[in-house]
Amino acid sequence: MNDTLRGCLWMTGAIASFTLMAIAGRAVSLDLDTFEIMLYRSLIGIVIVLVVSSAAGTRGQVTTRSLHLHFVRNLFHFSGQNLWFYSITVIPLAQVFALEFTLPFWVMLMSPLILGERLTKNRIAAALAGFVGILIVTRPNPETLEFGQLTAALAAIGFAGSAVFTRLLTRTETITCILFWLTVMQATFGLICAGFDGDIAMPATSSWPWVALIACAGLVAHFCLTTALSLAPATVVMPIDFARLPVIALVGVLLYNEPLDPYVLLGAVIIFAANYLNIRYETRAARA
Repeated sequence: MNDTLRGCLWMTGAIASFTLMAIAGRAVSLDLDTFEIMLYRSLIGIVIVLVVSSAAGTRGQVTTRSLHLHFVRNLFHFSGQNLWFYSITVIPLAQVFALEFTLPFWVMLMSPLILGERLTKNRIAAALAGFVGILIVTRPNPETLEFGQLTAALAAIGFAGSAVFTRLLTRTETITCILFWLTVMQATFGLICAGFDGDIAMPATSSWPWVALIACAGLVAHFCLTTALSLAPATVVMPIDFARLPVIALVGVLLYNEPLDPYVLLGAVIIFAANYLNIRYETRAARA
């Protein structure tokens, strides 16, 4: 199995984890604000990373040589994650995920400048086809635009910056190092932002399992994403995330009685087709 295909398989783990995060995020949204969610999630994450890295003997891999890159990467991610947590509470999940899927286009714009990756015709065509699918799903109309749609779109820019700098960090840093600074820096950002008003709420007893799920799912998602980005170019790996759209649309129907718009299915078919053709081309190119 070549690295491109392995990277795509790792992305399926990220898709499942991000879906669980959306469910858990909605469950605690009435109890905690987004900054508090990020604070408690990151504090639990620090403990998990330290325990797992100690057990695996990789704790010594944590270095400080790329702190500036970790800072930029986590600033992008913290901003995107807070906007995302807010968005999933105010608009349908399928809309949030669909708008988030503008991410590959931001990745494509950033990758040549930051990573030096080439923009091939096939990658551009696949991304454009995926974007057509997104337009079919969202059917943007200035008269019906909501603030939650804007925050979901801005979250995509944050996640794209995080993905590009993660790819850059994988060239010199281990996954343990990246995840350690992810949890530490995001806990710091969360503490500053949550405590800015002098009032940090504690989760209710019933919310702690959901907060723990957010923390675990977040770490697993980042482990899968970081591994995928270490195996294949960002412009190949990130469009796989489109598969989250039909998955979360089904979750919205089953758990929250959100209507299943037929345009969501049509857009998903186009997105799947674009991803399949791109993966097939990249896999054949790697073998050649």
